[in-house]
Amino acid sequence: MGSATLNLCVNALRPRYPPSPPIISHLSSTLATTTLFRSFLSTKRLSTMDGSKASPLKEMPLGIDATTEEEYASQSRLLQEFTAISSIDKAWIKSDTRNGSQAMFSFSQPNLLANKMRKFILSSHISKETSNSVNFQWSPFPVEMTGVSVIVPSPSGAKLLVVRNPENESPCQFEIWGPAQVEKEFHIPQSVHGSVYTDGWFQGISWNSDETLIAYVAEEPSPSKPTFTCQGIQERIRSEEISCLDGKLIVNFLMLYSGETQAVKGIEKRLSVGQVVWAPPVGESYQYLVFVGWSSDPRKLGIKYCYNRPCALYAVRAPLFESESDGPEIKDSSTEDFPVVNLTQSISSAYYPRFSPDGKLLLFVSARSSVDSGAHSATDSLHKIDWPVDGVPCSSAKVVDVIPVVMCGDDGCFPGLYCSNFLRNPWLSDGCTMIISSIWGSCVVILSVNVLSGEVLRISPTDSNFSWNVLSLDGDNIVAVSSSLVDVPHIKYGYLVDKESKSNAWNWLDVPSPTNECSKKVKSLLSSLQFNIMKIPVRDVSDCLTKGARKPFEATFLSSKTKRSDPFDPLLVILHGGPHSVYVSSFSKSLAFLSAIGFNLLLVNYRGSLGFGEEALQSLPGKVGSQDVKDVLVAIDHVIDLGLASPSKIAVLGGSHGGFLTTHLIGQAPEKFVAAVARNPVCNLALMVGTTDIPEWCYVEAYGSEGRNSYTEATSAEDLSLFHSKSPISHISKVKTPTLFLLGAQDLRVPISNGLQYARALKEKGVAVKVIVFPNDTHAIERPQSDFESFLNIGVWFKKYLC
Repeated sequence: MGSATLNLCVNALRPRYPPSPPIISHLSSTLATTTLFRSFLSTKRLSTMDGSKASPLKEMPLGIDATTEEEYASQSRLLQEFTAISSIDKAWIKSDTRNGSQAMFSFSQPNLLANKMRKFILSSHISKETSNSVNFQWSPFPVEMTGVSVIVPSPSGAKLLVVRNPENESPCQFEIWGPAQVEKEFHIPQSVHGSVYTDGWFQGISWNSDETLIAYVAEEPSPSKPTFTCQGIQERIRSEEISCLDGKLIVNFLMLYSGETQAVKGIEKRLSVGQVVWAPPVGESYQYLVFVGWSSDPRKLGIKYCYNRPCALYAVRAPLFESESDGPEIKDSSTEDFPVVNLTQSISSAYYPRFSPDGKLLLFVSARSSVDSGAHSATDSLHKIDWPVDGVPCSSAKVVDVIPVVMCGDDGCFPGLYCSNFLRNPWLSDGCTMIISSIWGSCVVILSVNVLSGEVLRISPTDSNFSWNVLSLDGDNIVAVSSSLVDVPHIKYGYLVDKESKSNAWNWLDVPSPTNECSKKVKSLLSSLQFNIMKIPVRDVSDCLTKGARKPFEATFLSSKTKRSDPFDPLLVILHGGPHSVYVSSFSKSLAFLSAIGFNLLLVNYRGSLGFGEEALQSLPGKVGSQDVKDVLVAIDHVIDLGLASPSKIAVLGGSHGGFLTTHLIGQAPEKFVAAVARNPVCNLALMVGTTDIPEWCYVEAYGSEGRNSYTEATSAEDLSLFHSKSPISHISKVKTPTLFLLGAQDLRVPISNGLQYARALKEKGVAVKVIVFPNDTHAIERPQSDFESFLNIGVWFKKYLC
């Protein structure tokens, strides 16, 4: 194959970005021809890295012919329609059995021009008209939450906390809203603390029971800047270790009436904390806070997407407060006689603390399988401890299993707990049943869990391949969102068919909502698609494999209901990262777009994916680059044998570990793939181990679980040799597949050097290569413009080589 120019491109959509890093050789935009940004960019000018004068954008991009320009324009128009679809994120409901319930729904929608996610709230009144019907009366328009970081209703629903995190040096803003107005507003300067943590992992914003105090987690204030004098630096700043656990975290509580903010004392500096909740009050005694603590010993490692970091539940006494005429007032913040208590010393992982309604039990999820094995994510377990009747926590509480780790579930039975989020209040009125969402094979389902008996029931429809997520509870009823690969998210309302009997049958009602709508074109395209979850038998089963590792894995096949042109539509093999992650059947705008422009998709959940039991998952560490590669090739052969794909029209796409598999596949099966796309791919473990924020991953995935014990910062020659042999770059001499690389320049997880090294090596041997670098993106490449440009270029790339 002839030589191709290695285009190291930056995103020309962001003229306000700082100059590109030195890795960028020149500027070239593949999006300058798209209709969405043509007017936006027409007045902008870009400078090249050699310092030459800026040239008008109309002279760019270089080397794009009229046909390619039209392809970009056509795909851009369609991708905009998919991108405009809103996502349903959260819901809060204030239940009232007499007058109906009041609900707030949080939605998000990409704002491409601003390059931000637009967040908005839509309110509704819920009324049960009959036993089998429900009516949602929606407000006429949503309200955009401009500048809002997070909103948290109080337990009664009478108050609403709105947090606005600071920009630059401005203070953090807290607003307490009542039904019609702002009742209180507090500005917390950065000398007290930095941003409040609002992500799904560290976030811990908790109202106490009488709604006078709020506990929350915030970033420790930055140290003062050094003062320079003629003698040099007058004041030195102690350098902090750089890691993905940015900054130190502190727990604070806010006095609603006075606005007084007090840091909770007694928490060791080695702990990074999150997920704080108030313990149940007991009489006039002190109140306690329960939180999750992650130790930084011996060093902090990247935590995002990584559940294998040891953590525990801790309890700390909140500072004493007394009621005054104008509200509570802090009297004493000493905790010297009441040290922080580790509540879960007997287990290596504990998070998502939730108290039972009667305050007698403390429930929590554990990722001990991840911690103990080193896998980034594995099968979860659910546990409980008895909360002391006097409200004073102790470290000797017995940890009791509610849902143990499932090693290998029977066919059609519960495969184990895989829980990525938890409701703030997951309880039904019986006080012992929790409602949670969990991965079950290639779907997300809703479960009811009796914490006394340990009984687990799947209550979302068992005959559905849709994915279901619980949003909120309306008394003993459930508000959920349901979607599939070919169905946009819809709100569902679930209720027990017969509460009086012992039947656990649930009925699910469709809830019409303004967000159900999408453009007529998108609706028509989605209606022409179908999907099927396939069981793929494992090939070459050996006796050394566990029972779970010998069971079939799954792949989802997304296709047109009718043949579009040729006997076979081109097939895109889509591979998830992790590797311990999963492609579920929920709606994905980007995948729906790729299918809509003429491709069939095969989403492979190779062994090692979540949702299939612990034995299957743990079969992968130590066998990366071999077992997972074989599973993907078996899945491809399976659909070919079924007559669903042509062996001459196959391409592959993956990110992170999916990119690892993508670049492995084009090396190990060079005749199989016509084109490939890799997003932030792991191409060389020997290079990655010294630069990533998760160096221990290289050891675990290469050696297996025993790699946890051999991990060292001083990598040996033997280690490097094994890492190289497990890496895609060891097969690069055989690669001839045209490959597009999409790389985030700020990626700490898989640093950009991994993809660049592999791309340059392909260019060196004359393989067609294109690299697009996103200067301000990290591992996920998820900024709205970056995500848009990524999938637009993916679509054009595959059209070029497959159609």
